[in-house]
Amino acid sequence: MVNFHKKSALSHFKNHLLMATTVVSTVVLSASSGLVSANAADVLACAEMVKKGFLEVPEDRSDRFNGKVDEATARCRGGEKAVEYRDTPWVDWSNYWGTGDASSLHDGPKAITLLGEHLKPNGRGIDGSLLDLEYQRIELIKFNLFDNHTYKTYITGKGDKAGPAVKSWDEMRLPEDHAEFDAVGGDDAQQLCRGELIRTRTLTGICNDIYNPLMGSTGTEFARNVQFEETFPREGLTELTRNRHGDRLGLLKPDPQLISRKLFTRMAAASEASCNGGQGLPDHAVEAECDYQKAPFFNVLAAFWIQFMTHDWLTHMQEGRNAQGSMAVGCDSEEAKRAGCRPGDRIEPALISRSGQPETFEHEGKEHWERAFKTTQNFNTAWWDASQLYGYDVISQRRALRDPEDFAKFLQPEGLLPPMKGCSNSDAESNQDCVPLQPIWEGQEAAAFPDNWTIGLSFLHNLFVREHNSFVDAFRQMQVDHPDDDSGLRTPDAPNVKTPYKAVSDEEIFQIARLVVSAGIAKIHTIEWTPQLLYGEPLYKGMNANWFGLFDSGEGNIVSRAVKRVTGQEKSTLGRFSDTVSGWFARSDKDSANSWYSVFASGAGIFGLGNNIPGGLFRTKDVWDITNPDHVNGGVNHFGSPFNFPEEFMTVYRLHSLVPDLLEYREVTEPNDIQLKIPVIDTFRGEATAQMHDRGLANWGLTLGRQRLGLLHLRNHPQFLQNLPMPHLDSGTKKIDVAALDLIRDRERGIPRFNEFRRQIGLRTLTSFDDFVDQRLPEDSPARQAQMEVVELMRSLYGTHICDASKIISVVQKDENGEFINDCLGHPDGTEVDNVEDVDTVVGWLAEYTRPHGFAISETQFHVFIINASRRLFSDRFFTSSFRPEFYGHLGVDWVNNNGPLSDCPYPLEKTAAGGKACMEPELVNNHKVAVAPMKRVLMRNIPELRDELLLVENAFDPWARDRGEYYSIDWAPRAGAESDPAFQ
Repeated sequence: MVNFHKKSALSHFKNHLLMATTVVSTVVLSASSGLVSANAADVLACAEMVKKGFLEVPEDRSDRFNGKVDEATARCRGGEKAVEYRDTPWVDWSNYWGTGDASSLHDGPKAITLLGEHLKPNGRGIDGSLLDLEYQRIELIKFNLFDNHTYKTYITGKGDKAGPAVKSWDEMRLPEDHAEFDAVGGDDAQQLCRGELIRTRTLTGICNDIYNPLMGSTGTEFARNVQFEETFPREGLTELTRNRHGDRLGLLKPDPQLISRKLFTRMAAASEASCNGGQGLPDHAVEAECDYQKAPFFNVLAAFWIQFMTHDWLTHMQEGRNAQGSMAVGCDSEEAKRAGCRPGDRIEPALISRSGQPETFEHEGKEHWERAFKTTQNFNTAWWDASQLYGYDVISQRRALRDPEDFAKFLQPEGLLPPMKGCSNSDAESNQDCVPLQPIWEGQEAAAFPDNWTIGLSFLHNLFVREHNSFVDAFRQMQVDHPDDDSGLRTPDAPNVKTPYKAVSDEEIFQIARLVVSAGIAKIHTIEWTPQLLYGEPLYKGMNANWFGLFDSGEGNIVSRAVKRVTGQEKSTLGRFSDTVSGWFARSDKDSANSWYSVFASGAGIFGLGNNIPGGLFRTKDVWDITNPDHVNGGVNHFGSPFNFPEEFMTVYRLHSLVPDLLEYREVTEPNDIQLKIPVIDTFRGEATAQMHDRGLANWGLTLGRQRLGLLHLRNHPQFLQNLPMPHLDSGTKKIDVAALDLIRDRERGIPRFNEFRRQIGLRTLTSFDDFVDQRLPEDSPARQAQMEVVELMRSLYGTHICDASKIISVVQKDENGEFINDCLGHPDGTEVDNVEDVDTVVGWLAEYTRPHGFAISETQFHVFIINASRRLFSDRFFTSSFRPEFYGHLGVDWVNNNGPLSDCPYPLEKTAAGGKACMEPELVNNHKVAVAPMKRVLMRNIPELRDELLLVENAFDPWARDRGEYYSIDWAPRAGAESDPAFQ
């Protein structure tokens, strides 16, 4: 590989990485041979690694890190295993010491320094993995931000500012016909949100960034994480795409329905009759069986959680519909028909915002496209604002029913959401008690985002509406018990006037509750759902660092910056230093500042960045001012590109294989018994509402919490989703194959095919279908044989061709000889090679059998996640500089920091180092002292019937009856008391 190691840290300072947590450990490693009695080869490798220094951030995207290290670095961090698998296309860090389960640990000698844990093999492995991940995040921020409106500015700059340092854009102004145009300054040179527009999350998402009012709002266009020129490969718009794919691609080529039936269809149980195509048996008999590949460390609740999240973040449809008309979806061969697909299926075409050859511009001798060949709109808000609950436009807001008895609350009679009352569009204007509904939504609960309704969505919507109402009850109690006390809220018009609890209106309480619920959901996703999705020490530390900071990682320290800023509790010296330095780089006009900002924000943590402005003689006074726009907005960083989700984010969240065909229904009175096997299809749309009202929130919570979800692999797609009824479509079958639909939508929206997709995001090229097979498995193992069978199916569907080495197919990556990738992918010129370049991205990442330990998703999916998981926090002022009592109130700040009121902690409160109290797990969790997780607290608080079950649970997204074992075990074994559960038989 090309060596980008730094030769002199001082002479190239501004162009290099400095990941704060590994600076100390790496420096000390230079003397490790004298401090640690380890394997001699490992010690020499460590010395060589340190001598080379840190990696450079390359100037050209073809010189990227690719997640691959040299032999010395691999040996120092992971010994022989890490060296052995360097020649595979997969990232190296997953083979380092300590990055898997207990078998990955290396019992190094006792160190003799205070930093000893970082010198021993396990410390080197974990620190090294975090360093690799930070390098990749920095490269993703530098090379993978493509906004369809402002990309030219990103490349050419604005005035004397480099493009990546630009912080406001004319394209993010409110247009003249917008209702709030005058409120933000109208035609003023700089529009600025002010007054009531900055106090809460707005309905359509405007004014989150007060200098860029339109950013992330309903109807703005999706961005891209890949170069515009590489989108829409089926169109053959560039020489590279023509060289790469020839004439082999089309919207329905290869046939998406044939791919679905050959590569996606879930392998049925021994008795197909007991599955019945995902329909189960009459009366929901427990004898039904639809076999599927199961993930032992992730539950079905987690599968529906991500559907709940995507409904908050994005939608390509308007009110559940795509463009008018219908189009075929494949199945045009006898082979496809024999495989079971349907020629008569039809779908609505995707909605397109703009299309046609884009304008181009030149910069420093290179030509660039200003946008993608086609663009699409996000008809939701892009912010993490719980818009699926609260609404994202006027129509959706009307479906979020308020309680007429207490307008600060949602309407939830008897603890469950009521069915929506629909009416025609003509009646809707005059009748505020009904809302326009698609016919397919009839019978569903009242919800702002009602599309694709499932029992899981019903459960989560009901749960978080209860959480909203629980917060309102707590606020109301403060109004009764402490009416004259300061709530912490302030208004920009009267910043020094305290707002007593008794003066806070119903609408203000509702909006505060929205802030609190949104932040709570973001916290659950960041430090609870994601660390279970990516179940290992590196991602536990990495995700906690996103929220709390690496130096104050985890709630066990009770020194997170967010707590310190608003309560006065202490924070570590390194954490405060990182916070301060990240602020310096945030204000820089240099394009190199983004890399440094990302590094030091990792040390400080993203949540709460910029929500304290030190002042006074000794810099100990907080002078943050709600009337100062630079304070209100000061914690956000968009890295030179306005925030919205990219199209590529959607494709890596096509997670349908997570869902089983049958739900193992249980009741809280007998949790170890499976009472029924209910087909998921019987819990869709209006049936979800009926099931929820008939069987209750607690029983469905137990059902979803105990059952394992499906592995994200090929040949594991739910059968019912390949035959999903869609009665509103204009087709003879009135059905769709969701797996085929996923492929078509990606092709319609121009997602690059798998190999170029990987290269675009800084991952290595695959050279054949055989590269998908996990080389770590014994050659004669059944698992490896099954993978090879899938590889042969891929080869039969996508084919082979005679390669031409003169055809360059990508200029974003080089081969081992330092040459751009050509059509032969390293094979001799003129030989037969696999059409691995043609593989649809969804097919490709589902075929990635080589994954880091405990990863429910593939490394390709994860790398799109790396950049977007950070950006949705970095860009949101309500998670950074506006996370303060002025907006959330004292009660709201405490609620977010403490995962709810300390009074409902299920265990005795523990004293913190700062002298306060905390709600902590009584036992260590994977060797960490941790707070009781936020989702566990939400469930216990709002569904008290689950309290006894959840007392034995540490992460609400791990199957509730599983014994977690030691150090990130993924074994499927029952915990005490669950031995009789048939899921373990």
